[in-house]
Amino acid sequence: MDFVKVGDLGADGIRHLVDIAAEVKRDRDRVAGSRRGVRVGLFFEKPSTRTRVSCEVATTDLGAVPIVLKQDEVGLGSREAVEDVARVLDRYLDVLALRVFDHRNLDTIAAHAGAPVINLLSDLEHPCQALADMQTIAENRPVRGATIAYVGDGNNVCTSLMGAGAALGARVRVATPSGYEPPAWAVEEAGTLADGGEVEVMEDPEGAVRGADVVYTDVWTSMGQEAEAAERRSRFAPYRVDERLFALAAPTAIFLHCLPAHRGEEVTDGVVDHERSRVFDQAENRLHSFKALLLHLTE
Repeated sequence: MDFVKVGDLGADGIRHLVDIAAEVKRDRDRVAGSRRGVRVGLFFEKPSTRTRVSCEVATTDLGAVPIVLKQDEVGLGSREAVEDVARVLDRYLDVLALRVFDHRNLDTIAAHAGAPVINLLSDLEHPCQALADMQTIAENRPVRGATIAYVGDGNNVCTSLMGAGAALGARVRVATPSGYEPPAWAVEEAGTLADGGEVEVMEDPEGAVRGADVVYTDVWTSMGQEAEAAERRSRFAPYRVDERLFALAAPTAIFLHCLPAHRGEEVTDGVVDHERSRVFDQAENRLHSFKALLLHLTE
C-alpha cells in the first residue's frame, strides 16, 4: 500500500501506527536492525531539516539502507518524465519516499511503481507530520475527545491534521482568514475518516482556541509562496498565537508547531518556549512515527 494521503491508512491504520510509534519510542532496541537490507529512497525536491534527518536516521536504525536523492540529480519532470523516474527507481528500491511541490507527481509515481510510496510533504498534504502530531497529543492526553485548535493557514499541514484528528475521535477547530480556509475536499475527506471526531472551520481564532486541549499553528508563508509574504503577514496578523490567545485554551493545553517556526510572526517566543509547548517532542516523534510507518509498509 501507499501513504500518499493521511486517509490511505483509514482510522484503524492511523491508530495502529500511533500505537506502534509509541512502542518504538519506549524500546528503540526492540526493532533495531529488523529491516536489514531494505532499500529506502528518500527524494527531496524541497529542502528539509526534520524530514531529512528523521527519515534517514529511522531507516538506518532499522537496518535498512537510505538512498538520498535531490531534484538537481533526478530532474523529476524536467530532465526525465515522472513516469520514467518511477519505473526506474522501482527497479532499485523497496520503498519510495518523496518530498515534492506538486502532489500530482506523487500520484503519478504511485501509479507507475509497485513499491510503497510515502508522501514526505506535498502541496496538498503532510501525512507523516500528522502521525507525529497524533503521537505527541497521545503522550499528553487521549486523542479521542480532545479539542484541537488549528490557527492560521489552511495548508497541507492543516489538511492532514484534520483527517488524522477526526479519525482518532478529536474535535478539530480550524480558524483561518477568509480565503485561506482548508480546501473543501479536505474537510469532506476528514468527515469520511471521522471515527467519533469532527471538523469545524471558522474565522474566529479566539473561538477556536477557547477551551481547547491543543493549540497548533504553522508558518503563514510556505516555500513557493514568497511573493505573497507581505499580504499574508497583513491578513494573518490577528491569528498570531501569543500568550493572550494561548491563555484562552484549557489550563492543561499543549502547544504544537510542525517547525520551522517564524518566531514573532505566527507565534511568539513566549508560546514556543512555554512549559506546555511540545514542539520539540513533536519534532522527535517524526523519527519514531516514520519507523512505525516503515515497519508497517514492509511487513
